[in-house]
Amino acid sequence: MLESNQKKIWGMLGLARRAGKIAGGAFMAETAVKSGKAALVILAKDASENTGKHFRDMCSYRNIRCISIGDKEQLGKCAGYEMRSVLAVTDASMAEAVIRLVD
Repeated sequence: MLESNQKKIWGMLGLARRAGKIAGGAFMAETAVKSGKAALVILAKDASENTGKHFRDMCSYRNIRCISIGDKEQLGKCAGYEMRSVLAVTDASMAEAVIRLVD
């Protein structure tokens, strides 16, 4: 992924946060996935193996895209928190925009 795309991704996630379309943290993200509200799950690259496996399996079962970018500090910062291992984007169009930047 290009550096310019990564900046765009953080900007898009910040926009999603301001729009109230981010579920930050493991509990909120899991709730969004299980309730069918999550359109995209983002894992920090330095999230624990257990957290990563748990969310990848849960997303795979429900056909939700799960990507790994950045670290806990970057994910937290763009979503308005201190540190977060997992974020769920609950808006389909915003999720699609992030996926386009990642691919």
